[in-house]
Amino acid sequence: MLGLEGPCWVGLGPDGVLSVSEEFGDVWLFGSARQPLCSLEDLAGHHFGSPAGVCTDAAGSVIVADEQRHQVTLFPWARAPICLVSERLRWPLGVACAPQAQLMVADAEDGYIKLYQSYLELA
Repeated sequence: MLGLEGPCWVGLGPDGVLSVSEEFGDVWLFGSARQPLCSLEDLAGHHFGSPAGVCTDAAGSVIVADEQRHQVTLFPWARAPICLVSERLRWPLGVACAPQAQLMVADAEDGYIKLYQSYLELA
């Protein structure tokens, strides 16, 4: 996986798709054989400020924390991006999701891990 500009965070999906965020750039998706598939900017037309943490839910949708825009966005394969959280986020760096549709966001500014009970309800 050559040619990435400042790779920061990686997330592995249930189907083997790898998500890689680039500092001040984009989020790239790689297939299970590590071949480049596309970027989220190309796929969804979304422009990031500074993508940080990435994860993939059980359905294969990618979730990205954008530290510059202070938001967490869901990228479902067949729909437009959905902002899941933007209120009270100061510096979201890390993101993870649990099988019960719980969303956890690491906010580096205030030092908290913020738990959202069902991110599917936010979408």
